[in-house]
Amino acid sequence: MADIFSVIADPTRRHVLSLLLERYVGADRDDSEAGSGVLAGATATDAAHRPLGEISVSELVSQLELSQPTVSKHLRVLRDAGLVSVREVGQHRYYALDASPLEEVEDFVIPFLSADFDELDDEAGSGVEGERAGLSEHAKSQASLVGERVGQSVATATGRARSIFEDVTRRFPNISRSSD
Repeated sequence: MADIFSVIADPTRRHVLSLLLERYVGADRDDSEAGSGVLAGATATDAAHRPLGEISVSELVSQLELSQPTVSKHLRVLRDAGLVSVREVGQHRYYALDASPLEEVEDFVIPFLSADFDELDDEAGSGVEGERAGLSEHAKSQASLVGERVGQSVATATGRARSIFEDVTRRFPNISRSSD
């Protein structure tokens, strides 16, 4: 038997399953409503000769707008996976949904749907906040170091400028200090 996940991975097969589900859900309506729920391409003969919930291959071909061999190929894959049942009436085939194999998919998916991702997002967010705070502290530390170096450079430059100015005033005593 094929892996159920690979079977439903194909978009055409998912579309077939959707059409079969639509027909199955429509089977719950009373007869007056069921007549309006017949899929496009269904003939009066098709509707009269099939139990509710089934769909003929010709209806599927019409709905899917694919060739009959292509639709039959997809139906065979679905049948081999146990997702559809088939009823033969003469040369006609009627398919119905059998969702029980999808329980494996449900069993796989439910833990993901029931996990509290909001809580995990909050925890991840606090981790990000903590990381951001750490980066902020690192940036402040680096800025402090840069400030110290700039301050040292300014102090050194100022000291050197004073030294040069004092040397110039000694050599040229007639120059007055206008900044005092």
